[in-house]
Amino acid sequence: MRDVKSKLLPDQNFPLCLAPMVGLSHVVQRKIIQHYMPKNATTFWPTEMLNSRRLPKEVLGINSETFVDMSEEHREQNIVPQILGNEEIAIRESIIRLQNVWDIKGVDINMGCPVQKALKHNYGVALMGDSDYAARVVEYAANATQKLSKKIPVSVKLRAVGSSHSIPELISFVEKLVNAGADWITLHPRSAEQKRRGVADWNQITELKKNISVPVIGNGDIQIADDVIKMLSETNCDGVMAGRALAARPWMVWQLGEKLNFDSPVAYQNQKAPMTDLEEGAEFGRMLLMYIELTEFYFKEKIKMSEGLILRRILFFIKTTHVWLEFGHTLMAHSTRAKTLDELKIYVNNFFENEQRMYQRTELRQ
Repeated sequence: MRDVKSKLLPDQNFPLCLAPMVGLSHVVQRKIIQHYMPKNATTFWPTEMLNSRRLPKEVLGINSETFVDMSEEHREQNIVPQILGNEEIAIRESIIRLQNVWDIKGVDINMGCPVQKALKHNYGVALMGDSDYAARVVEYAANATQKLSKKIPVSVKLRAVGSSHSIPELISFVEKLVNAGADWITLHPRSAEQKRRGVADWNQITELKKNISVPVIGNGDIQIADDVIKMLSETNCDGVMAGRALAARPWMVWQLGEKLNFDSPVAYQNQKAPMTDLEEGAEFGRMLLMYIELTEFYFKEKIKMSEGLILRRILFFIKTTHVWLEFGHTLMAHSTRAKTLDELKIYVNNFFENEQRMYQRTELRQ
């Protein structure tokens, strides 16, 4: 297999990264995946989608939407926040603020979110309706990075162009973004209308990589470690991004590391990654209890979020990931009964006292 060392950040050597996802790509999700990262493997870490209109006035580190752990003991590295916006001043002020507070290593412009709250403000995938308009937003971000003490790269995450999935249109669109200052592109080759339905058209990633001058990250239909290697091989992309499947199977980075000859994670020295359906089912249980503990630590102790809101955040994670478990619907039903974090831990422990099987694949639309 070809060398998969990343071309994105100077100190990045691992080809898989987490996708920015609303309600999921927060400090706890990053910490969970980092727990399973092979020793000495480095990648970049996204945030949830952050609103550039609100960022300049937020107290970063207090609001749960924008929490990054900057303590000496647990400091997060290689943070690349994803911002949502289309206004020059708001984007500039947001990037400067994020750099000053978090020492970010890059910034990502969201052009892939199809949800209504983004569309109504001409954010997210709405930017893809006008290539000149989209290029101006990238230019706003690129100009803002010139105001920093050290320039950081600007990336853009986008979907397929239009319902026709025209590759020439896609290339033309992305060329304008690159000319406006985009340093790399992440492509999820489904249209906004598709959302998560159907099969991601990896050929678009292949053709985009052939025709533009900046690195390309591929995104879409990554559920197991072999999918990462397959995408790298078939599309020649520079990196791979995974979303909900990586949230459900965070040890995928460990599995991939074994295939790429990385050492085991620090917490699992000389151990092998879980691979069978029963091993992965058991690991899901251990991971979920870790997830609950970390959520309690960060959102209850550090951010002082109410227990009710913390439970809602954890339940959203379970709702998203339980479909990879054979009897995940039972786990979900039991978890919704919990009125406290202690009750939730009891339900989770009871569920995983019995052997549980984990599917390699499920319908991503769920």
